[in-house]
Amino acid sequence: MIESPQNEKLKLVRKLRDRKHRERESAFVTEGEDLVEAGLAAGAQPRFLLTAAGSGLGGEEVAPDLLAEASALGSGTRAIAVWPQRWAEPGGSPCIYLHGVGDPGNVGTIVRTAHALLDGPVVLGPGCADPFSPKAARASMGSIFAQAVARAGIAATPAPRVALVAHGGEGISALRGAGTLCLGAEREGLPDEVLAACDARVTIPLRPDGAESLNVAAVAAICAERISSLAMPEGPANA
Repeated sequence: MIESPQNEKLKLVRKLRDRKHRERESAFVTEGEDLVEAGLAAGAQPRFLLTAAGSGLGGEEVAPDLLAEASALGSGTRAIAVWPQRWAEPGGSPCIYLHGVGDPGNVGTIVRTAHALLDGPVVLGPGCADPFSPKAARASMGSIFAQAVARAGIAATPAPRVALVAHGGEGISALRGAGTLCLGAEREGLPDEVLAACDARVTIPLRPDGAESLNVAAVAAICAERISSLAMPEGPANA
């Protein structure tokens, strides 16, 4: 049983809170039995699994107070796993391209949405949060294991590309046949070079007396569902 805070595995868990160490080690951390189960179900194998002594969860047991100190959740945990990062190649369709989406919770939620509704991956362009950060991995609810994300510029994504814009775009029926759904940061939106690479622009209509905008993860879910439903064969059941 691990009983020293200087244990190398505990030290690595603490280091992996920082993005630079995650990139250097090509590894990331998850906390909780649910994410361990999700990773194993997706065929991923952890580098190691640490569990609270007496929990009966397998892995290598750790004194509970030391495991709690290594946790980034603030409420303690019974299981901490370190996993190798896995990246996809861009090109699957339909996919979601993100540019400048810096909130890890939004990135993780969009990864979950893509896994639920689309065949292609989430493709991360410049300025996006790390999908392997603790907050993003938790928000993905295990989808980070099942549908790997990709890193690429807009040119590597499949056409036709549809940009989501706050004003002046077509209706969401224009999402039919989209190869890539392009989303930017909520305040800044998509830069000119990404808009120029897109084949169409779409705006989600909002109530005139309602909220002025939508969260980017909500936009991704609305549009991904529409892309999925528009791709279904037409017929009496889908009329």
